[in-house]
Amino acid sequence: MSLFKSKPGQLLTFCLLCLAFSLKAQTPHINVIAFYTAKNDKAHISFVQEANRWFPKMAATYHFTYDTTSNWNNLNTTFLSKYQVVLFLDTRPEAPAQREAFRNYMETGGAWMGFHFAAFALTPSAYPQNWDWYHNEFLGSGQYKSNTWRPTSAMLRVEDRKHPATKQLPQIVKSSPNEWYRWEKDLRTNPNIDILLSIDSTSFPLGTGPKPHEIWHSGYYPVVWTNKKYKMLYLNMGHNDIDYENKTNRELSFTFDNETQNKLIINSLLWLGNGKKP
Repeated sequence: MSLFKSKPGQLLTFCLLCLAFSLKAQTPHINVIAFYTAKNDKAHISFVQEANRWFPKMAATYHFTYDTTSNWNNLNTTFLSKYQVVLFLDTRPEAPAQREAFRNYMETGGAWMGFHFAAFALTPSAYPQNWDWYHNEFLGSGQYKSNTWRPTSAMLRVEDRKHPATKQLPQIVKSSPNEWYRWEKDLRTNPNIDILLSIDSTSFPLGTGPKPHEIWHSGYYPVVWTNKKYKMLYLNMGHNDIDYENKTNRELSFTFDNETQNKLIINSLLWLGNGKKP
């Protein structure tokens, strides 16, 4: 029997199936791998655990796969070849072979999203600035300089409203509570850096102390940016509030309890995984 002589219901079903197959063919499958350490600061451990609960839920909704590993030796060419996007949830690779594999991955079209402590470097500390390509060229931020305390929400201004990561975000976004970082280098002077969000002046004073330098009263602080030479995006978010003062270590806030901020993260992940080289 000719298709066009079929019943209207059969024709509609056929058309819907064709549309579904067409949409599936147009949507690239994204495999995501998240590296983490989760051994030090309880606030960072809390964030990693939360991320590893939240991303699998988003994977089911947005049709990507989400794997995790705390074995940084997996940062090698063979292992990375299975993934379109790499996440650093808390720390960075330390071994020379791991660092070289990651650089090669990024320079050959791989994609990366980093959170909060993944950009930290301070000499002297347990995480010294001993990787110029990563901190100075790739991230562009250089060393860590200071931070706010306690973790508090901030009003964030969208600086680049045309970027896919900021699609449909309001001009001002209220963040989840976070410890905010200040950096050695002024990202505004780097032509390769596209600042997506920064702390809006309405956030000041930002932080509660008790030390005076832990409260910011003015200044320009980028918190989300990309490097146009790579498929990458860094977010300063990733430090949950913990009840250290009363020694309960109870979690007082969660990064992913924020629908608008979550939209930014999902937009960013899907943009990174779209297969297009910068």
